[in-house]
Amino acid sequence: MIARRAQDQVSELLTRFPAVALLGPRQVGKTTLALEIAESADSPGLYLDLERPSDRAKLGDPEQYLAAQEGRLVVLDEIQRLPGLFEVLRGLIDQRRRKGLRTGQFLLLGSASIELLKQSSETLAGRIAYLELTPLLLAETAAKTPAQRDRLWLRGGFPDSFLSTNDAASLEWREEFIGTYLERDIPALGPRIPAETLRRFWTMLAHEQGTTVNHAVVAGGIGVSGQTIARYLDLMVDLLLVRRLQPWAANVGKRLIRSPKIYVRDSGLVHALLGLRDLDAVLGHPVTGGSWEGFVLENLLAAAPVGARPWFYRTNAGAEIDLVLELPPKERWAIEIKRSSAPSLSRGYYIGCDDVKATRRLVIHTGNESFPLGDGVEAVTISDAIKALQHA
Repeated sequence: MIARRAQDQVSELLTRFPAVALLGPRQVGKTTLALEIAESADSPGLYLDLERPSDRAKLGDPEQYLAAQEGRLVVLDEIQRLPGLFEVLRGLIDQRRRKGLRTGQFLLLGSASIELLKQSSETLAGRIAYLELTPLLLAETAAKTPAQRDRLWLRGGFPDSFLSTNDAASLEWREEFIGTYLERDIPALGPRIPAETLRRFWTMLAHEQGTTVNHAVVAGGIGVSGQTIARYLDLMVDLLLVRRLQPWAANVGKRLIRSPKIYVRDSGLVHALLGLRDLDAVLGHPVTGGSWEGFVLENLLAAAPVGARPWFYRTNAGAEIDLVLELPPKERWAIEIKRSSAPSLSRGYYIGCDDVKATRRLVIHTGNESFPLGDGVEAVTISDAIKALQHA
């Protein structure tokens, strides 16, 4: 089993909160991680899968059943299936607080975004902490060579895909994953969207990886309205499958691009949606730059300290920065991402750095060493960039 950096984070949160919600897409490893934490608890934990009829039957009277588990960590998987449980959990947590039991009672697993789950869990305000489990990160796979790094980029970070015996088996897993999500998982969450229509939409997003997507153009491509496209995009963001990177919002006295950049969050899914079977196919495809940018972006944001805020910067005049990362209390990093070991920067990057008043200027490249590039810019490897953020 690959050690997940989130394990220590979840365990620490359970020492401070009665409930912790661990969120992430399906098959990302939430259940495995939760069982590991439950088994290491002082007393054996209880695991309930709310998609399993037998486990749902145990919660016919949830208050009575869960009250009887006092002193155990209860893991509730796919919590969005029973949003009515949040009210019950609040009552139990408050009862136990009066007895002096304040932490480590419930670990909730969900396949929806923090924002979506919060709509159902407002009753637990002040009693719950949230943490996202991403697909595997570079730091978790201990990739030390470019080949190991590119294997993660090609296959993506879903454990079963990354750990497959070969690239063909990995692609087969990802294709099955996509099909299952479209045909079973998304309909089970409520939306009734034709699977083939949603597949075409998801594939179009993969083609446009890392760009500002024009809703009207995408809508015309799959034969639906612009409003429908916005609804589909909201759904994919809520399911933690797509990231919307917002444009820089500060007033710099220039005409800024206002549309967000869109990324399919797992690079392996990008490649599967586009039918790219191996690294040579990826490197020969126009999506190479966008796919690499999205891969680096996900690793950087996972390493960023709590409170960091990500943006991109682009003006109509051509000034552009791939990632503007605001770090507390007053740092602002301007990060450019290049799929090259000999990176060069456009004049637009330097203008953008001046516009946003960057305190640190980085270009992330694919070489093996970090070095000064001149004009205050540091050329750094992705590993060094991650380490810098972890210590920021």
